[in-house]
Amino acid sequence: MEIFLGAFTEEWERRRAAFLHERLMGRANDDEEDRGRRGSTVPVAGSSQKPSRNFKKAARRPQTPNSSSPRRPMGTRFAGLASGSQPAVVKMASFGGGGRLGAMAGYISRNGEVSMETQSGQELQGRDAIAALCDDWAHLMGNRTESRDIGLFCIDIAHGPEKGQALHEWARYIVRSAVGDRSFAFGVAEHDGTFRIEGVVVLRSKAGERLTADAKATEIVQARMRAKGGDVGKAEFRFTGYGNGVEYGAARLRRLVARFDGAVETDRGEKIADAKQAGDLVQQEWRGELHSRKSRDVMHLVVSARAGTDVEAFRAAARAFLAEEFGEHRYVFSLHDPTRDPKAEQVGGRRPHVHVHAIVAMRSEDGDRIETSIGSLRRWREGLAKEARARGILMEMTDRRDQASAPAYTRNQVRPISRKGRTEHAGTSNFARRRYDQKRREEPTAPRTARSLEYMKKVRSQWLEVARHAENSDAQNFAKAQLSRMATAELSLKEMPDARDLQNENGSRARAALVELSKLAEVDSMSTMTRSEFEAYEKRVEAALVQAERVTPEAWRSRFEEIASAARDHVEARREMMEQAEQARDRTSDNRRVRQLDDANREWDEAVARHGLSSVETGTGVMMAVEYYRQLIGSAGDDQTRFDRASLQASLNFELARAGELGAAGNAYIREIAEVDNDVRVAIEAAQRSGERVRKMFGNADERQGPSRPEHGSHDRKSKSDKLLRADRMKDSGDERTDPAEERVRRLEELRQEADRDRDRDESEQ
Repeated sequence: MEIFLGAFTEEWERRRAAFLHERLMGRANDDEEDRGRRGSTVPVAGSSQKPSRNFKKAARRPQTPNSSSPRRPMGTRFAGLASGSQPAVVKMASFGGGGRLGAMAGYISRNGEVSMETQSGQELQGRDAIAALCDDWAHLMGNRTESRDIGLFCIDIAHGPEKGQALHEWARYIVRSAVGDRSFAFGVAEHDGTFRIEGVVVLRSKAGERLTADAKATEIVQARMRAKGGDVGKAEFRFTGYGNGVEYGAARLRRLVARFDGAVETDRGEKIADAKQAGDLVQQEWRGELHSRKSRDVMHLVVSARAGTDVEAFRAAARAFLAEEFGEHRYVFSLHDPTRDPKAEQVGGRRPHVHVHAIVAMRSEDGDRIETSIGSLRRWREGLAKEARARGILMEMTDRRDQASAPAYTRNQVRPISRKGRTEHAGTSNFARRRYDQKRREEPTAPRTARSLEYMKKVRSQWLEVARHAENSDAQNFAKAQLSRMATAELSLKEMPDARDLQNENGSRARAALVELSKLAEVDSMSTMTRSEFEAYEKRVEAALVQAERVTPEAWRSRFEEIASAARDHVEARREMMEQAEQARDRTSDNRRVRQLDDANREWDEAVARHGLSSVETGTGVMMAVEYYRQLIGSAGDDQTRFDRASLQASLNFELARAGELGAAGNAYIREIAEVDNDVRVAIEAAQRSGERVRKMFGNADERQGPSRPEHGSHDRKSKSDKLLRADRMKDSGDERTDPAEERVRRLEELRQEADRDRDRDESEQ
């Protein structure tokens, strides 16, 4: 059966048809290079086929915009928006490790009730399909262990504080004795004369020591407490749980506050009365102490359209967009239609707009990782808008500066309080609440960097052009509204202190601190750091944050919080870049080791085929010892005063003599090595000369002895001859050694003297 790829209008359809045709014809296991030329780079999810890691480099899609597809002009985009086009929305909802893949797939498929579609066009439905998907992606999951950032603990004490001592002061002393200088919060309660302290602690200390919050860590803390004695030594401490990140810490601290009805205090004696204060503490103060690390094996992407958008057209646009951007990665996606969503509105389902959830493996089959920079997000929005327009959906890529939009808030800055319809959130800090409110109300906001301000000038001129040449009043009014928003944003910008203004005024510690923070949060340079460089940079940012917060007046608090948030986000971005660079180096090193192992195995097989297994095994053992001592001597360099240099040289000479014996005895593998190794060649020649001398010497003895010599005597003489032969060869090899190899030389000399005595005895008997 023959297929005609030209009959398909979509690229993803052609790719799927080509791959399914190959499976049907029994050629599904063809070389990956052939499949790369056809454009199919990933097998169907759930198939038993093992993916090859040898993809042809030319088949890879570049991570930069295609030069043959220039960006859509700003004026064209603005005219489209003024005419009613909707903005392209592509959001990174979250990242997760390989262990989260099943939960993510369950979420987007509504626990298997909504079908998912793979990168090859295969539909998956049901919980069994989710399990098969996890197995199919297992080889792409790094499964890096998440850092343990927050620990939960419990301390039981048989008696309470002394008379007149405050309960929380007493409990705080005990907790500090247990966990040291770490930040913590706790509550204490009494039951039948026994006191129990429950709390939440940052597992990383100020000095960088991280507790693991497991049984071993419990033993360490308990031993520390017993060493202190007194009330502390009598207390029973144990960790009851641990978790990763700000989200976990905030949730657990809020739960602790609710459990103790607001009677919770920090390590500094500050009271935490409600959930808001708990969130503020973790978000604003503990966050910088966590040094959190989370695996990023998969990415959860959300692609949205306005309510009323044609569902099937948007599905096709999202499918084509994912195939274009992530064609070399594995992914699944699921469309959520409010009219068919099995999840109830009260629990977060049936959102009023159509949207697609996609889960994408961060690493491709050939090891390339997805870049998640600001530029990548912009390219993704451009790609979605292009595919949507090709299917009759009016859509344009937008930049938040195009309409003076407020910056987006992050997941760590808010917590959901209502999921009915559009999810409602509450800010986890004062700054986060203001940022959330600004975005929710779409307050006009102007950027502050020089580059963005220059960009805004171009935006203003383009909106003026659209307003002048608009074909109808609606488009003209839309353009005028954008110009009004920009004017409002510029007014609010003038009311706030600017980093450049601060820098020009002297004598203010607050201004200097904010300027320093602004420099640290600058995103123009994003060169990859080493781990040591990143750790130094992170400490510098933390120190600048502490200094700026201490000296910043209340009037500039909002400015400080904005810069501080940008600095923390910048630190996290640099952390991700540093970790990705480390993983890339590890993969390169692993690939090099694999190639070296493959080369060694191939050379071994070829040598066995030429010389036989026994010769190769024996010769390899000797040559490994030779190379070992050569490396030790080489590492010593030109240092002739090293006390062990003579010993190392003697050991090398001994191993070369062994190699010479094998070569002289006819080991073809050693003789082949001697063709390129001069030391081995010299050792073989020395062993051959020594063998000739010994054979002549014992040949004369046999002639004098005559045929009447008993058989056992001949055997003894042969054994002694072998000993003498080895000793003589060692002499010819120039082996002069000191301890420890000196012992072997002395033993060889003893064997030689014994052979001489036996020969003299035989001659006297004759």
